Amino acid sequence: MRSLAGEVFLLQLVIVVLLVAAALAALVVRARDDSMAAARSKTLAAAQGFANSPGIVAALRGPDPTAVLQPRAEAARKGAHVDAVIVYGLDGVTLTHSDPRQIGKLVIGPYAQAAQGRAFTRTFHGSLGLSVVSAVPVRDTNGSVAAVVAVPVRVETVRHSVNRQLPALLVGAGVALVVAAGGSGLVSRLLRRQTHGLGPAEMTRMYEHHDAVLHTVREGVLIIGGDGRLLLANDEARRLLDLPADAERRHVTELGLAEDLAGLLASERPATDEVHRASDRLLAVNKRLTTPRGPPGSVVTLRDTTELRALSGRAEGARQRLNLLYDAGLRIGTTLDVKRTAEELAEVAVPQFADVVTIDLLEEVLRGNEPSPRKAGMRRAAFAGPAADRLTFPVRAGTGDDRSVLVKDLAACADWRETDPEQARRILDHGIHSLLAVPLRFRGATLGRADFWRAKDSPPFDDEDVAFAEEVAARAALCIDNARRYTREHTMAVTLQHSLLPRGLPEQAALDVAFRYLPAELGVGGDWFDVIPLSGARVALVVGDVVGHGMHAAATMGRLRTAVLNFSGLDMSAEEILDRLDELVAQLDAEGTAGQEGPGLTGATCQYAVYDPATGRLDIATAGHPGPALVHPDGTVDFPPVPVSPLLGLNTGLPFESAELTVPEGSRLVLYTDGLIEDRYRDLDAGLQALREALAGPDRSPEGTCTAVMKAMLSDRPRDDIALLVARTRRLDATQIAEWHVSPDPAEVGRVRAACGRRLAQWGLERISFTAELVLSELITNAIRYGGEPITVRLLRTVSRGGFAADTLICEVSDGSSTSPRLRRAKATDESGRGLFLVAQYAERWGTRYTRDGKVIWTELSLSHGTAGPEELGEILLGSWDEQAL
Repeated sequence: MRSLAGEVFLLQLVIVVLLVAAALAALVVRARDDSMAAARSKTLAAAQGFANSPGIVAALRGPDPTAVLQPRAEAARKGAHVDAVIVYGLDGVTLTHSDPRQIGKLVIGPYAQAAQGRAFTRTFHGSLGLSVVSAVPVRDTNGSVAAVVAVPVRVETVRHSVNRQLPALLVGAGVALVVAAGGSGLVSRLLRRQTHGLGPAEMTRMYEHHDAVLHTVREGVLIIGGDGRLLLANDEARRLLDLPADAERRHVTELGLAEDLAGLLASERPATDEVHRASDRLLAVNKRLTTPRGPPGSVVTLRDTTELRALSGRAEGARQRLNLLYDAGLRIGTTLDVKRTAEELAEVAVPQFADVVTIDLLEEVLRGNEPSPRKAGMRRAAFAGPAADRLTFPVRAGTGDDRSVLVKDLAACADWRETDPEQARRILDHGIHSLLAVPLRFRGATLGRADFWRAKDSPPFDDEDVAFAEEVAARAALCIDNARRYTREHTMAVTLQHSLLPRGLPEQAALDVAFRYLPAELGVGGDWFDVIPLSGARVALVVGDVVGHGMHAAATMGRLRTAVLNFSGLDMSAEEILDRLDELVAQLDAEGTAGQEGPGLTGATCQYAVYDPATGRLDIATAGHPGPALVHPDGTVDFPPVPVSPLLGLNTGLPFESAELTVPEGSRLVLYTDGLIEDRYRDLDAGLQALREALAGPDRSPEGTCTAVMKAMLSDRPRDDIALLVARTRRLDATQIAEWHVSPDPAEVGRVRAACGRRLAQWGLERISFTAELVLSELITNAIRYGGEPITVRLLRTVSRGGFAADTLICEVSDGSSTSPRLRRAKATDESGRGLFLVAQYAERWGTRYTRDGKVIWTELSLSHGTAGPEELGEILLGSWDEQAL
């Protein structure tokens, strides 16, 4: 209904409805009027017919007029379809009536006119409603009035017959309305198709826009009919073609156009940007046929390209420079390497912009340092071009002028040739004729210079090339400075990380160990490893990973490694050490968050394993870290199940768990960080399978295993640090271990000393027999006096293999008490308290470690260094007293 066709249809429908309604109302009114007239005529005719009927006068003269006239009146009433036929005497007495009860009654009514001999018809409202009555006099033979005949009829009775005709009238009106509406709908549909469903406002606006656009557009528009006649031409087309005022409705060949242009306009051939001459103009002509979307014909657009022809060369050059600038934005700065970024700048410019490009950077920039004006030495960082590998282009000694230098003709530049005549001649001989030197500046600091050279048929550089080169150089300088900053920070982080990692492996006799550490290419992480000798010839293997990268991760890694070293020195169990580390990481995270300095620590992983060569047992605990791999002596690879606890620092309150494994001698225990098995190209399962394949096979040394694993697993550009630790297990032979159970009796001290002396003699260690027996005597005495059962004494002799560790004798005394002895200086009056002092003086190291059943007091005596003999005992004892007290 919003379209023009809809509004026309609605208007037509309203008019038809109004016309049908008016006609129907007129018919009803006319029928009502006709019913009143019919009622008057009917009553008057019935009254006159009865009044003039034969025998009525004789009946009136008779003795009983009612008896004669009443039946005749009823018959007349029924025949005339009236309400009553009433005969009144001149005295007003009713002689006949349709209601017998009214006969004989005196009725006063408007019958005086009829009694005087004049008939009449009147309308009145009676008890039965609107009625019509006609009164006619009955004349005697002498012409006098003998009686009055009145015939009444209700109008409703007459209208009832008329109303029976109304349904037919209504049906006729409805049929007329339907036919008229259908016709209006067909007309509206045709109108909607012709107006495309547009409304009046839209058609008006479309016409206004059409007229405005057609005559204001800067392109000429022609509409040509199928017969070749011009139907429409806008103002621009008239101007471009110099058309006459009466050009419309004329054939295009009669408009005075060039023959080729007129032929194109008259033909049915479409055209796209065809150039035709019109007077002194070059017009780009586009022609499209209107069929099948419209009536036969064509639409032609004309565009003046006279000035565009002159600018086409410059526009093409600008387009190429924009494309090259876009390409430079994509290709320069893909890496964070200073030299590679300079090479990308050279590769982008050749050959699209220059034939040869050389990039010179400050040496400080190449090393990642801040550019310094006092250290302006420059070095060639990159070059590209066909002659760049054969010619030595001059490297400027300093940054010099920080402005761009344009030399359009090198041959005509005397200053340039005088700098190095021989080199200038060689450059000119290769056809190089133009130079554009642009400084690489960022934030006011000069990083270097880019020299662009053109040779042979290439046009010389111009001022527009200078602006373009400066834009490319600015983008390259930003990328070079980012790479320089990254290089500096990466170098600092790597230096810090290397200073915090182990620089070598400690001496120990339980494991043959090899390791690999590879920092990530795009950032230093927090991976670390450690090999820590423990008491009793045991060795702890540690790998860990701090979440994140950069200086913060490296510094946190150093703090955690130091904490692990300190905790290990206390001879804690693996799960207890992880528990202490969890508290430490949570504390570090809280401190970093409270200080608001740098990113907060979000967790760390750690794996701590303790290997005991005396029993071959491995105690291992893991906190969010990948489990170890175990290569058996036969070459099979296994990933033993290890309880995995949450990351360190999450503060979950859950206890850490450890697993106990028995490792065969000659097995290789492989500990690693997740950077070895995870990268962007494979998931965890694929990485573990690849590691299994790299470790499987014949027996290899730990060093060979590291080499094979890194070769198989290392990607081209690792995104995370990689720490790999391979340890081949050793076992102490039964002949290297001596063990005695001691009863809590002081007499047992002598027996154990004697047994110890015999075992040392078997081992060929008589030279340290006195020292070992003295140490054991003191430790056993303390255990018997202050400790609890069971008391056990064990001697372990470690033998150096390949120079990894010096030979040592380990003396251990264990008891069921958890109290630990404490070294102190005895007073002059004390009778005891000097035994532990003697132990500390004789032993290389000593300490206490706690077990599930009590504690172990251990000492280590070196077999490669001389030990104190009996003659030195007196001096040691005397030195324990204070001289003033003595």
